[in-house]
Amino acid sequence: MRALTLNEVPSAPAVAEVDAPTPGAGELLVKVAASSVNGFDLSVTSGRLEGMMEHRFPLVLGMDFAGTVEAVGEGVDGFAAGEAVFGVAMKPFLGGGALAEYVTVSAGYGVAHIPAGLDVKDASALGLAGTAAANSVEAAAPQKGETVLVSGATGGVGALAVQLAAARGARVIATARPGTEADFVTGLTDADVTVVDYSADLDAQVRAVAPEGIDVVLHLAGDASQLVGLLREGGRIASTLGLTQETVKTGGVTVHPIMADPNPKTLTTLAALAADGELRVPVTATFSLEQAPEAFAAFRTGTLGKITVTCP
Repeated sequence: MRALTLNEVPSAPAVAEVDAPTPGAGELLVKVAASSVNGFDLSVTSGRLEGMMEHRFPLVLGMDFAGTVEAVGEGVDGFAAGEAVFGVAMKPFLGGGALAEYVTVSAGYGVAHIPAGLDVKDASALGLAGTAAANSVEAAAPQKGETVLVSGATGGVGALAVQLAAARGARVIATARPGTEADFVTGLTDADVTVVDYSADLDAQVRAVAPEGIDVVLHLAGDASQLVGLLREGGRIASTLGLTQETVKTGGVTVHPIMADPNPKTLTTLAALAADGELRVPVTATFSLEQAPEAFAAFRTGTLGKITVTCP
């Protein structure tokens, strides 16, 4: 099969011919229709995860997938060949990724059915980013009328988090530069979203909107210490970037470290919201598998929202 691979790290990914996987017990073999690029993939190519996870070369990249079940392994219940599925390829090693024509995934975790009304390309961009966004919002639990600052609102996780926070009735402040970025963020939801320019005086802009401090920060980008300083007494910050309670010296602030958990329930809930039009999957660019190295280059330059990669 064709796949986006690495033969060593750090290195630039390239499309190559590799052996197609076969499903083991409890696994599905999925014929991939589309995948997407995530920050995790860039961490792999940079060598940042060397020594932290086993690397199996040639290493096939990619976490997100959407496609059709090609075959099921022994002991699989709840899935059958021909069904449309999506999710996140979660494995204890790096190398069996989803930026390929086929991927094997556990039938019990990281996969769910694609409901009617959800486009396969959108499904392919929903798994990891959607889970991280949902986990962040759930952990910080913004209430109706509270003020939430989404730092990193122009990325895939942030664009989904803006919508999920607004759906809870929170007043959302989102970071974006004026112009195209701001237009992208305000176009995500019918709710009013206040945009603040992260390249200018962020403190002054946020204080102008919420002079007594904000209730919740979703830390997906930016300076954690600065963001913590914008919280009111009793505020909460959910961080996907490694912030912990121990590293925050400010009293009266609760830190929620987030590690995306793409369990079937969360994936199914996100898919239902997207299928019903209540959640917009922010796909802004699409490349073919043969163009996957270009998709990585576009991701590095800061393309808004999600980048998908379609497979033949």
